[in-house]
Amino acid sequence: MEVAEVEAEVEKKATATRSRLIVRLAALLVSHSTLVSVVCCLAGLIALLVLPLLAKNTYISENALLPGSANPVLSYQHVTQANNLIMDIMSIADDKQAPDIEIPKLIAKYMEILGAETYHHKFSQPQNQFHPLYFFSSSPNSPPTLANLSYGTSTVGIIRAPRGDGKEAIVLVSPYNTQNAGGIDASASASSIGLAFSVFSLLSRATWLAKDIIWVASDSRFGDHTSVSAWLNDYHNPNFIGDASSTRIFKRAGTMACGIVFKVVEKERREKYEDRDVVTLYAEASNGQMPNLDLLNVVHYLAVHRQGIRVRIGMFGGLVKSHLVRVLGEVMQQVGRFARSLNPDWRFEMPSSEYVEGTATLASSIYSQALGVPTGPHGAFRDYQVDAVTLELSPRFSLKNEHTRLAFLLKGGRLIEGTVRSVNNLLEKFHQSFFLYFLTAPNKFVSVGVYMIPFAFLVAPLPIIAASLFNLTSNRNPWRWLHTAKPLLITHTWSVVVTLLPFYISKISDLPSTHCMLTWAGGSLMALVILYIVFGSPYSKHVEWRLLKAVMIASVSIGLCLMSIINFATAQIGALFVVPMCLFALPIRVKTNNSLIRSMVMTCNLVMAVLGFPVTAVALMQGVIKGFGTVSILEFWDSMKFLWGWNSATYLYLVLVHLPCWLLFLHILFHPCR
Repeated sequence: MEVAEVEAEVEKKATATRSRLIVRLAALLVSHSTLVSVVCCLAGLIALLVLPLLAKNTYISENALLPGSANPVLSYQHVTQANNLIMDIMSIADDKQAPDIEIPKLIAKYMEILGAETYHHKFSQPQNQFHPLYFFSSSPNSPPTLANLSYGTSTVGIIRAPRGDGKEAIVLVSPYNTQNAGGIDASASASSIGLAFSVFSLLSRATWLAKDIIWVASDSRFGDHTSVSAWLNDYHNPNFIGDASSTRIFKRAGTMACGIVFKVVEKERREKYEDRDVVTLYAEASNGQMPNLDLLNVVHYLAVHRQGIRVRIGMFGGLVKSHLVRVLGEVMQQVGRFARSLNPDWRFEMPSSEYVEGTATLASSIYSQALGVPTGPHGAFRDYQVDAVTLELSPRFSLKNEHTRLAFLLKGGRLIEGTVRSVNNLLEKFHQSFFLYFLTAPNKFVSVGVYMIPFAFLVAPLPIIAASLFNLTSNRNPWRWLHTAKPLLITHTWSVVVTLLPFYISKISDLPSTHCMLTWAGGSLMALVILYIVFGSPYSKHVEWRLLKAVMIASVSIGLCLMSIINFATAQIGALFVVPMCLFALPIRVKTNNSLIRSMVMTCNLVMAVLGFPVTAVALMQGVIKGFGTVSILEFWDSMKFLWGWNSATYLYLVLVHLPCWLLFLHILFHPCR
């Protein structure tokens, strides 16, 4: 009994000692908050720049996938049959009098020859209208109106697996635009259907299938994503209230294990890619969601090591040509060599050219995720927690030549066949590899444990600065911070009004984008003036700028942390704009002993007041990516309309987190400092 009491007493003292150490450490950080902020911000920027150096080679985590373990079976017989379908499609496309339904009927006829269960899925173009109630959920397709009487028709075929129980399925999607079948890309569009048919023909006779195969020849007249999204919505949410016959016609298979979207595209390519066929991978889904990395690894391995196809992912060409990034690459190369000389195990050395390409690819990956908009039809699958990827295949030679077309179909078909074989081996859903990652190359990635470091460094000073500012004013009256509730309430109430205004503006028909933008700006400014009239001026004698800054930092910290859960890439880019505003906010009228430092701080504050405005920040990001010559501030309405049309949480971040931070920053900047 005495031993237990002694152990309890020792544990109590150890706990008290740890608590005192934590308190002393916190007090030390608060007392040196300025130094801590500078060090953390510099560390965050450096950590962000060295992310390409920390990227690891991709690897397949799930052993059951076994990519390339079986020899491909797809032969010239299959692609020859597919070529017949292509020629039939082209002949219908050349007939201007042929109705749109002829091509879907032809595809269904070819599917039925293979013994597949077929049906047509009819859908209408959804209304692209902002509605706050459907922001984080997929709103159902709006019924057709007098202005929307056109329909699309997708063709669906199902092969039942001979070794399966009907509980799982693999979905193949080949987008095809029937209204542009006779256009300049007719050969590529028809080849997409032919490529899918060649694989479908092989799988219809495969004895090793354990999962059902669904082939969706999607009508992409309203966009590649619309047809796939409409079919998935009806697949997972059957409507038993409507027409009973249409409900019986819609056939289903098992739970979707994977979605593979592929299409053939003929386009001009750079000289360095002319030696091989190219497949471009698109993986980003809504709000930064990504498929399991194993799916991309399987496609990459089969394309490069089995079919000799070059794999590409998104890259910002402007950054590759940037002189600043090239200089940074040279610096990183020297840093890597120096680290290697200190310790041979520190393998950070990277050629400058590889660093430049890795940075351009990483920036594209972060931006695509931060935008919150799917980069292809595969994004519709992630809304139902199904891993999917879009493959855009570009041939080396023209598809108008029959021999080169057959060779290309054979190579692309074997790539898809191998991917289907690997997914068919799975006994459960993808789960072994990463779901949170950035790509720096087709075969390199930065995992979540690494790319969180820059964000953590940038956000870490915020609570320290807030505590330091509160301590400076709490000696007089610890409850004085409650007076800052009024400007905080005004700011966030105004941001909610600004968020909802587009819902009413979008109801005004035939209003140009520029007029919508000006109406939005005018309505927002009027709402702010009304709030000031109702609640009074935010510059009352009880509102100290230090407390206002502390409350602003606290609210921004909460907003960034919440956004990092929804879409980390958005929070990462947002932190680069709002953290400097939080740390350097200082009233213009404040008195300081050093006039030079005061001038520098005021200049930085004025610059941040301009660059931190959401309209300017969005234009700045688009200018870095697309070039400043193609960017206009008046296009902000179109950018926001694009975001809310895809239910992107980035729109909510800009209006509910970034905009209030900027307004509070202005309140501090013009504080009277009485």
